[in-house]
Amino acid sequence: MQTAPDLALLLARFQFAFTVGVHIIFPAFSIGLAAYLAVLEGLWLKTGRQVFLDLYRYWIKAFSIVFSMGVVSGLVMSYEFGTNWSVFSKKAGPITGVLLSYEVMTAFFLEAGFLGVMLFGMNKVGRGLHFAATCCVSVGTLISMTWILASNSWMQTPRGYTIDPATGRFMPDDWLAIIFNPSFPFRLVHMGLAAFLSVAFVVGATGAWHLLKARRVGATAREPVRVMFSMAMWMAAIVAPLQILAGDAHGLNTLKYQPVKIAAMEGDWETEGRASELLFGIPNMKTERTDYAVKVPLLGSLILTHSLDGKVPGMKDFPRDQRPPSPVIFFSFRIMVALAMLMALVGFWSLWLRRKGALFTSPFFHRVAVCMAPAGFIALLCGWVTTEVGRQPWTVYGLLRTSESVSPIVLSSMAVTMTAFVVVYVIVFGSGLVILLRLLGRAPEEGEHNASPAHAADVLATHTHPGIAGPIPGEGA
Repeated sequence: MQTAPDLALLLARFQFAFTVGVHIIFPAFSIGLAAYLAVLEGLWLKTGRQVFLDLYRYWIKAFSIVFSMGVVSGLVMSYEFGTNWSVFSKKAGPITGVLLSYEVMTAFFLEAGFLGVMLFGMNKVGRGLHFAATCCVSVGTLISMTWILASNSWMQTPRGYTIDPATGRFMPDDWLAIIFNPSFPFRLVHMGLAAFLSVAFVVGATGAWHLLKARRVGATAREPVRVMFSMAMWMAAIVAPLQILAGDAHGLNTLKYQPVKIAAMEGDWETEGRASELLFGIPNMKTERTDYAVKVPLLGSLILTHSLDGKVPGMKDFPRDQRPPSPVIFFSFRIMVALAMLMALVGFWSLWLRRKGALFTSPFFHRVAVCMAPAGFIALLCGWVTTEVGRQPWTVYGLLRTSESVSPIVLSSMAVTMTAFVVVYVIVFGSGLVILLRLLGRAPEEGEHNASPAHAADVLATHTHPGIAGPIPGEGA
């Protein structure tokens, strides 16, 4: 039976999981969309084709909404470190706090300094300067991702530190080892590709939606619709296979440094050579077995070690109090992998249709593309659940437990704040999502209007309801 402090800890972890789960969608969207805008403006400057400028002006309106929601949702987590995770902040702050400060001093100021020029300066500064501003914002989003992942990856595979015997605080000893810890390069590539792929499917779904609308009224879709759909499908065809390869490399790295996470992901209890791959099952933490298992012989060793004779770890090799909750990450991992395979399949399908000259005339494929709009973000969330829940019961892997990182909180306070967060987030970000969807519900036009503040306000007034105007200590656990 769980006690009140145990439930308070569970709610604190769930609260951070909820807030970071909502937040991570918007930075990923901003990273991918900022890069897409830089590509569009660069192509316009190089070719002089109006269609690229039209698409730039169309998508920059969506970027302004997504970027704003990302900033708002990110502020909440900063306060949670002090209110719910003060012990973690005190002990790991000399490292994680510095890395997050670097993120503010480099990425945030870079984005903030050039965002206004990017959004409102196209008719006020030269073309070259405006393109430089767009590139700076795009680079800023990538730098921000780099510092956040350096901090979080250090928590996964800590290096370059000493522990102060008097205070128990983690003190920096080698900053290069801290930043370039063993899991950082793999997680950086994996997250970056996830952001690009997620946005590619949103752009592709938007293009497919407008292709279907044009078909319903017997019209030919405008050139901006066809171009953005084509670009998105090229991105899907190229990036989805790369993401699968990056995920495989990340898995090998995790097997080396966090073998119990791999065992929990796979639902394996006994260490085996020539191990099977569990396609389906229900891991049971009490009986230490996976019920209803559906296995493929030898495939587990081949996938995890790239050898038919490779040894795959089992959870029984580790103490019970050091095992992550296998059922959660067993299914989140499989959802992520299934969606990755499906996105790659859609990309290859688009290449086949393109070769046949039917990319813009296949309504069934366009419906599939519309349905795939959230696939990248769902896969991204499942990947974060797998990574972060798989780290449990630690905040700093193998060194600082989550139960030792929490503030002295009470159950009633956590219940009230958790309820408030859910209500406010549903209202605020639900409204933002409605605005975004209605904005994208209008097809881009040839000669798209400039993305000025006045025009943006007109668009929202016309297409929306009048009333709608870091390191991660315990998320997902």
